[in-house]
Amino acid sequence: MRDIYVTGMGIISALGVGCEATPDALRRRQSGIAPVKRLETSHRDFPVGEVDLSDHEMMTALGLPHTAITTRSALMATIALREALESAGITAGCDLGDRPVALISGTTVGGMDMSERYYRHFLDGPEHSAYIATHDCGSCTELTADYFGLFSLVQTISTACSSAANAILAGAELIRDGRAGIVVAGGSECLTRFHLNGFATLMILDRQPCRPFDAGRGGLNLGEGAAYIVLEAAETIRSRNAKPICRLSGWANTCDAYHQTASSPLGEGARMSMSKALSRAGLSPADIGYINAHGTGTANNDLSEGLAIEAVFGEKLPPVSSTKAFTGHATSAAGGIEAIISIMALQNGFIPANLNFATPMEELKFSPSQGAEGIRLRHVLSNSFGFGGNDTTLIFSEMPSDSAGRPIGNSF
Repeated sequence: MRDIYVTGMGIISALGVGCEATPDALRRRQSGIAPVKRLETSHRDFPVGEVDLSDHEMMTALGLPHTAITTRSALMATIALREALESAGITAGCDLGDRPVALISGTTVGGMDMSERYYRHFLDGPEHSAYIATHDCGSCTELTADYFGLFSLVQTISTACSSAANAILAGAELIRDGRAGIVVAGGSECLTRFHLNGFATLMILDRQPCRPFDAGRGGLNLGEGAAYIVLEAAETIRSRNAKPICRLSGWANTCDAYHQTASSPLGEGARMSMSKALSRAGLSPADIGYINAHGTGTANNDLSEGLAIEAVFGEKLPPVSSTKAFTGHATSAAGGIEAIISIMALQNGFIPANLNFATPMEELKFSPSQGAEGIRLRHVLSNSFGFGGNDTTLIFSEMPSDSAGRPIGNSF
């Protein structure tokens, strides 16, 4: 089997724009959760993790006219994707030979933000009818791909909150099977009234900043953002003299189909997902140095995931934390955002704190990490779980290096 490497990444979230702002905010314990500012909604009592840029500001940053027919999800995706490509050394005019480059992106709402804004006007005339075409999930990915004109394969994955993680998984499979030389994978999701009203109807939104794995947790805070990583095989990296960041060493997806929205009580799907990812990576539970949990702050998820983690890792659990109290739950983009946060932890030797934790859950034997610095991490595990029990686990591993920091091994 081919080894899969990460050579670039890009991110935008409530923590800021780019791969410099994100770890800085995490290490300063600076949460992006705040009262609603950008979303047009009457529900101002639910805090959220918004990207602090207007659509027009993002258009300006991308050099697009303010009259462009686009969506907030596509704008965030384009900003994150541009950073990912630049960090991987894939820029305008670079020679990629005949290697096919694929884009796989996860989203659920697509362009629903524009549909919500203009749907009352659709019957009155053609002025806003162009936005009908941006409604579906695939349109967000196509709008993003069109900006770059680079991709020979464009796919959209929509599996709710595991979408971006499944996009990364699918990208790894494309490279493993030799169907793509380079894959950019991740996801983008903007906040919409559909989001807010839907999760409020499920009664799983917290009116306070969320408290993952806390006995007094009251639900989740919604967020938005986009994040993408560039995946490549060793021969592609060598041929263009690129530098790998880390390996995507393990991945797995399972579906326990227990309930439309709830996780199974004992976390069977989550347990299988983690176990299969470890097996694919050739690792034992003891090899994992940090778990970035899905950790939404809901009563059901945190108990189910916590029990699954204990079942897989036994008495010697690595540090576990959820970073959703920093970013909010970015739903379809969450797996991409948290994959990059996991890679940043691996690169920089720190463990993000599980913010707002106060009281341990009686049902669990562990408490979430309150953060650590100067930690040598060799392998980190990231969970992303979606509605319907669609559970995905990704494992990222460090690059072996010599004393000069150069990658070593058979691949380089």
